[in-house]
Amino acid sequence: MLFEILYIILKIFLIIIPILFFIAYLTYFERKVIGAIQLRKGPNVVGPFGLFQPFADGIKLLTKETIFPEHSNKFIFILAPMITFALALLAWAVIPIDFRIVLSDINVGIMYIFAISSLGVYGIIMAGWASNSRYAFLGALRSAAQMISYEVSIGLIIISILLTTGSLNLTEIVLSQENFWFLIPHFPMFVIFFISTLAETNRAPFDLPEAESELVAGYNVEYSSMSFGLFFLGEYGNMILMSSMSTILFLGGWLPPFDFDILYLIPGYIWFLIKVCSLLFVFLWVRASLPRYRYDQLMSLGWKLFLPLSLLWIIITSTVIFLLDNYYTL
Repeated sequence: MLFEILYIILKIFLIIIPILFFIAYLTYFERKVIGAIQLRKGPNVVGPFGLFQPFADGIKLLTKETIFPEHSNKFIFILAPMITFALALLAWAVIPIDFRIVLSDINVGIMYIFAISSLGVYGIIMAGWASNSRYAFLGALRSAAQMISYEVSIGLIIISILLTTGSLNLTEIVLSQENFWFLIPHFPMFVIFFISTLAETNRAPFDLPEAESELVAGYNVEYSSMSFGLFFLGEYGNMILMSSMSTILFLGGWLPPFDFDILYLIPGYIWFLIKVCSLLFVFLWVRASLPRYRYDQLMSLGWKLFLPLSLLWIIITSTVIFLLDNYYTL
């Protein structure tokens, strides 16, 4: 019994530590990519090629003083960023990086991910309310409305994938893409899913909860030091999580792009990492290229375009599967 507990704890650390390292260097990668797009160097002072910049940023946040706003609820004020960061890590319990390389291969993995991602809005709402600031509270309300709006489309798109696979298990979803990735038959939904993940993670051009021009950085305006850092880490952790979900649902997870024997010599987790990094690059490319949406445009896109299209796609997918089943039955 004790050995099993220690083994589970070891597996948790083997997942969390690389993710934290990945999150830290995603910030470096972002600044380098955006710098290259804007013809700048990006971080280049701390260490060779600026590689120690994430550590310098971490030390800076750890050594700063935590300032509490006057008349704020200090307990909830501190708890909110902890919830946001913890939820970004909890979701990784069911993410299969390779065949049988997963902490918990539960049969309802996709529902677990959806539940955890839906809870993320609570940390932001708590932060806005506990800050005792109108700017922070308005930013939190914006984030709640935005995340709820685009979670509807994400959920409907996931239903289309579940209809195709017939399983809620993430490993089974990946294995069902051995012949062809779901990117091919579900390409319109892949595009909508990726855009919805941009809105779900509050990334540009949908970073309305952090609109500096009218909300002075939004829900985290009153945060400083490591409490702000936890929001920062949670956002980048969610970016990696959503890229991993896109990889599992549409890009074949750890499977190589073509069924050639030589491609299977590369470990599956390397293929998984390549796909996730490619999607993260698009996250950063979009941020450097597109201007921010107006709030009415943001909500209109989610409710008037993505919702009807994702509902229509469920009907199309169900019809095609029904006709194919009858054809093969005959």
